[in-house]
Amino acid sequence: MSLNLKDSGGNFKAVPTGNHVARCIRAVDIGTQETEFEGVKSLKHQLILTWEVLGEDSAGVPMTVDYEGSSLPMTISKWFTASLNAKSTLRSYLASWRGRDFTPEELKGFAVDSVLGAFCMLNVTQAEKDGKTRSKVASISPIPAAMKKILPKGVHPLLSFDIDKPDMEVFSTFHEKLQDTIKASAEWKAKHHGIATPKTAESDLDNVPSDAEFEDVPF
Repeated sequence: MSLNLKDSGGNFKAVPTGNHVARCIRAVDIGTQETEFEGVKSLKHQLILTWEVLGEDSAGVPMTVDYEGSSLPMTISKWFTASLNAKSTLRSYLASWRGRDFTPEELKGFAVDSVLGAFCMLNVTQAEKDGKTRSKVASISPIPAAMKKILPKGVHPLLSFDIDKPDMEVFSTFHEKLQDTIKASAEWKAKHHGIATPKTAESDLDNVPSDAEFEDVPF
């Protein structure tokens, strides 16, 4: 059976705190977005990575949600500025995930969707916001060597979306809120409304909203 990943918008369950085995299932380029940090607005090219969380929580309860009659692994996402600047959050997380930093040659061109299907350990924390408990990816690390041969099978299909070459079939699976976010990007407006794409600002800070055998380096 083929599973079609789609944001439901409801049936929300926060991923429990702890260090969990996870598999990257989605890389979504949402284009250049306007962000605001301490009252200062800027334009930043952003992307969202999503993982399925596999296994059980600390109480032995499977970390799953019911979706259209199926029990699927819970998922969690993190927004990043699409930059491999030495001080960027994305580079820091990817380096931690890989277990080493990028070489100068690798920095000349890294395909973000190469992380799809790669396993990792996610350190998840929670915080209250607007009366709701929100989970966030606090850090990421490689799968321990002792676990590499006993990893669970992934469930969700792997999915990527490129704002420069948008696959509208993939786009149609996104929840309306994510579709609206992508439509608000400078790239989408330029493609569909003839509005010139503005130049993004370079920054060392990522000011974004808060939500088999393996080689030693998974990607």
